[in-house]
Amino acid sequence: MSGDPGLYGPSSVTWHLHADPTMWIAGIRALYFQALHPKAMRGVAQNSDFKRDATGRLVRTANFVGATTYATLAEAERMAAGVRRLHASMRAYDPDLDRTYRLDEPDALLWVHCTLVDSFLGVVRRAGFSLTDAHADRYVREQRRNAAIIGLSPDEAPGSVAELAAYFAEVRPHLQAIPEALDTYEFLMRPPLPAVLAPARDTVYRRLSHLAYSALPVWAHELYGKPAAAENVTTRRLRAFRRLALVVPKAIRWRYPADYLPQAIERLGRHTTPSPAALGAV
Repeated sequence: MSGDPGLYGPSSVTWHLHADPTMWIAGIRALYFQALHPKAMRGVAQNSDFKRDATGRLVRTANFVGATTYATLAEAERMAAGVRRLHASMRAYDPDLDRTYRLDEPDALLWVHCTLVDSFLGVVRRAGFSLTDAHADRYVREQRRNAAIIGLSPDEAPGSVAELAAYFAEVRPHLQAIPEALDTYEFLMRPPLPAVLAPARDTVYRRLSHLAYSALPVWAHELYGKPAAAENVTTRRLRAFRRLALVVPKAIRWRYPADYLPQAIERLGRHTTPSPAALGAV
């Protein structure tokens, strides 16, 4: 293989898992999940136009994941440096503790990192992407590279599925659905759109958003106090979505976000095309 494989490369689990179309559902799930951390939620609410540009935030997150997975190492590091600078420049106020804090404090960064890792791995795997337990552990361990480029020490981030679960058990008592989180829930379920797009929102997007919410842990639903589909129903719907999404040609699916994956395949060779089957050799 010639060319720059970037942060991960085709020998990683990340390379193959992140090409799955259910990553979009996982991204929405992560937004619901992240809102349950009061510090992280206040940081977003006080420093962004999330309610006016929720789609933009999702796309920016997807672009970041796409770049760090498939772009050259230099490009991934440039994007990460921009994110670090942005977080370092932002402040938020905690009314419970009467203190102002930076958005790049380690506990908030770690929460965002872990919710993304848990959402990507959990949703894609639950939707039918075949992974062994060893591959799942390897994926979590690989994601320490992303933790490092956003400003965390790699050993601060979980290195296995068990460590990821232990992290959530430890942080869970500190989570709650503060008013800003409940606003985010309502907004994600029914974002304001031009009248011409409202029918699509109510018939298609809302179902997908509720599917993403239902894919959260049961204890997260309890914190929100909002109904979710039954676990077995959620799994069936995730698998149905994935089957339908896989019908869309790769040439279309992989153009978004920002064409990173097609460019990586062109740079490294067609034998690097992501495929669950290729994980047998990983």
